[in-house]
Amino acid sequence: MTGQPDEQVWIDQDRCTGDGLCVEYVPEIFEFDVDGLAYVKADGELRTTPEAGVAVPVHLRLSVLDAAKDCPGECIHLRHAD
Repeated sequence: MTGQPDEQVWIDQDRCTGDGLCVEYVPEIFEFDVDGLAYVKADGELRTTPEAGVAVPVHLRLSVLDAAKDCPGECIHLRHAD
């Protein structure tokens, strides 16, 4: 089950500080890559393309919002897909 209609989350790696709060808050969606930056993932696969987003499941929406709010790099973004 997904979040709001076509709601996605993505990370701007140019602003990522590698702090790891997002990975701690929602390991189902966020994960570090070998470069020390956080990325979003779906079905266990990292999305490394710039601005690549993944759907936000309803049961994780508040945790994703908290991760975005608390991110020191302010690099976590939510959007509605076209």
